[in-house]
Amino acid sequence: MFEKLELIKERYIEVSKMIVDPDIISDMKKYVKLNKEYKNLGDIVTEFEAFKEVVSNIQNNKDILATEDDPEFKEMASEELKELIPMKAELEEKLKQLLIPKDPEDEKNCVMEFRAGAGGDEASIFAGDLFRMYTKYCESRGWKVSVMDVSYGTQGGYKEVIIEVEGDGVYGDLKFEAGVHRVQRVPQTETQGRVHTSAATVMVLPEADEFDVEVKNSDIRKDLYCASGPGGQSVNTTYSAVRLTHLPTGIVAQCQDQKSQPRNYEKALKVLRSRIYDVELQKKLEADSIKRAGMVSSGDRSAKIRTFNYPQGRVTDHRIGFTVYNLPAVMDGDLGKFVEELKIANNTAILKSGQE
Repeated sequence: MFEKLELIKERYIEVSKMIVDPDIISDMKKYVKLNKEYKNLGDIVTEFEAFKEVVSNIQNNKDILATEDDPEFKEMASEELKELIPMKAELEEKLKQLLIPKDPEDEKNCVMEFRAGAGGDEASIFAGDLFRMYTKYCESRGWKVSVMDVSYGTQGGYKEVIIEVEGDGVYGDLKFEAGVHRVQRVPQTETQGRVHTSAATVMVLPEADEFDVEVKNSDIRKDLYCASGPGGQSVNTTYSAVRLTHLPTGIVAQCQDQKSQPRNYEKALKVLRSRIYDVELQKKLEADSIKRAGMVSSGDRSAKIRTFNYPQGRVTDHRIGFTVYNLPAVMDGDLGKFVEELKIANNTAILKSGQE
């Protein structure tokens, strides 16, 4: 492992020189790629340097215990060793996690889809709550969120809402959020004060560009219709909404959020391309033995992954048995702990798979 880390450090130094080269800076595509590599390598190198310093301090204190006569010095060295040894183990584990090869999809932007499930109007309201929760989380990370399509519920919330999220490492952080989210609470429509259980489905698709998946114009059927919902007369009376059907697969995407038909077409095509790409990606994941051995599902749309229990104020992720008792904060976008715990669980499973 440590030989590999020394090579990474050499590459880091090499890349740090390359990104200030005028020829590289003038080639934006290459510059952006190298900048990402520089950042990723920098995270590993920083931890490696901290690890080496701890190892050096451990050796120095061991030398003091072996050669020093002063009892006070020896006691200080002994106390410091008690702190340094667990610190070394912690940094070593962190380095192992950082050395796990990154999924190339992780750096992509993503498309998120929220759909009301079982529970009638309450499910639509809950889908709206999830949409707001993830929007706040994304904004707290400095990511850009754009609404691509909406279908409103009859009593509030959404039957369906689709968003695009753009930023660094978006898909890598959000991919484990896919699945069925369940809520247990007294609905706004309940007159007897009884707790009901409703559900909404979240889908997370890596955003595909033209290089990832080829969608021929001849394979797409384009249908135009009048948009529904808020937006004024021009939205509801002109054929600005677009529905695209990919004929070979039957996959459909639509957009009615924009007043302009070309903009709706552009957004619908982006969703369609991502859905087609996701189908192929799921096949790849199923065939990948390491992924299959992982603890965390990022693809099964029917899996119940999380419960939001309002009477007890708790949120539980069923895949890793992780529970927090600060539901209001979570609903306000405080999802960081879940994201980190899921990534750690997945990386641990991958490490175990590699050792078997």
